[in-house]
Amino acid sequence: MQRWGITIPLTGVPLTAHRELVEQLPDLGYTDAWSAETAGTDAFSPLVLASQWAPELRLGTAIVPVYTRGPGLLAMSAATVAECAPGRFVLGIGTSSPVIVRNWNAAEFEQPYARTRDTLRFLRSALAGEKVTAEYPTFSVGKFKLERVPDPAPPIMLAALRPGMLRLAAREADGAITNWLAPGDVPTVRAEIGPDTELAARVFVCPTEDADAARGLGRMLISSYLTVPVYRAFHEWLGRGEALAPMHEAWAAGERQRANEVIPDEVVDELIVHGSLDECREKVQSYVENGLDTPVIALLPTGGDPFEQVRGLAPR
Repeated sequence: MQRWGITIPLTGVPLTAHRELVEQLPDLGYTDAWSAETAGTDAFSPLVLASQWAPELRLGTAIVPVYTRGPGLLAMSAATVAECAPGRFVLGIGTSSPVIVRNWNAAEFEQPYARTRDTLRFLRSALAGEKVTAEYPTFSVGKFKLERVPDPAPPIMLAALRPGMLRLAAREADGAITNWLAPGDVPTVRAEIGPDTELAARVFVCPTEDADAARGLGRMLISSYLTVPVYRAFHEWLGRGEALAPMHEAWAAGERQRANEVIPDEVVDELIVHGSLDECREKVQSYVENGLDTPVIALLPTGGDPFEQVRGLAPR
């Protein structure tokens, strides 16, 4: 089946006010609802609500940081959603970023690859109901056992941007979740994980025919995200190093406005889907045609009715 996802909650919409829309998503053709976790809602609570409002949807976290909860709490949170949505929940985990981990959550951001690998291995055991006592390279756990074991245990997907983490996702997880890529980048990512590993990606969609407004918003997002070292390295790997070099130079000099201004239109148009609802839907579909299994639309605010926009972006 072709999957078609949406990110919840929507910007500016109270969490409990989503019920009307979420209940309609399966009939509109959406198969998935995925949450995120930065400084808004936590990743799990919106999915607990959605599990009761739309029992047909697959639900996923994209992503939960491996540093900001202890391993046991992460397992408990995942098991709770899995119990609310048996067989319909996917746990997406990843490193997040130094800003979120260090600056906002007072945790150490060290050995991201190893910490993700170790957390994945712990979660596999814990969510299967095993009593876990283990010395992992990045943390240790003694005699942890879930009191409420989910049946079935949820699949686990990894946030992955470059070959090392992508290959770990293909080798030990149930899929890879990526972010900030163009349709033409999908084959590069797909080549690292092979044809049989699920690949999901958040796709930023700004449904407006005011190209200047869409690009303005897109530039602010790009300069905020792609100056993070892991995203900078990701886009250098994808071949955008030269195009984004002026942005990085201005950002390093503290010239934030200048950093926005020097991002080329072509880069914005590659990474931000904008245009009419029909044009946006077709471009999201182009990700699928290039090898993406699960597009997860992240609706950017345009001043329009977000519920109507979500309805208009439903697959045809």
